[in-house]
Amino acid sequence: MEKGGILKEPGCSSIEVNNVIHEFLSGDLKHHERRSIYQKLEELNYLTKLEGYSPATEVALHDIDDKQKELALAVHSERLAISYGLISTEPHTTLRVVKNLRICDDCHAMIKLIAKITSRKIVVRDRNRFHHFENGHCSCKDYW
Repeated sequence: MEKGGILKEPGCSSIEVNNVIHEFLSGDLKHHERRSIYQKLEELNYLTKLEGYSPATEVALHDIDDKQKELALAVHSERLAISYGLISTEPHTTLRVVKNLRICDDCHAMIKLIAKITSRKIVVRDRNRFHHFENGHCSCKDYW
């Protein structure tokens, strides 16, 4: 795509916490709480794997090996936004994330497990629809 002069739009997600909108790009390191965010993300990766999560590396379109694909998937913008929301809000607070692109299959599966593990309602508005995640399920019934 890049050779043909076509650029892929970067994934971008935002979450509002205490009346401030926080925006994240995939792999973002610019947020002032990045250490805590990535620490929470590592914890979530560990807990979701205990629940049976396995990264869907086939959805990563990069020409890299599976381990690198797994790392690329792990830092998608919606995961960073959700991790920030989890460390910045009270337990049981509903998290609301807006994403500029369609959520990928891997993040969809991961967020279902995050909602289950954390007992949180997580609403993600992607390019196509609202996804309401709760107790390990999504309102789209995995059809989007």
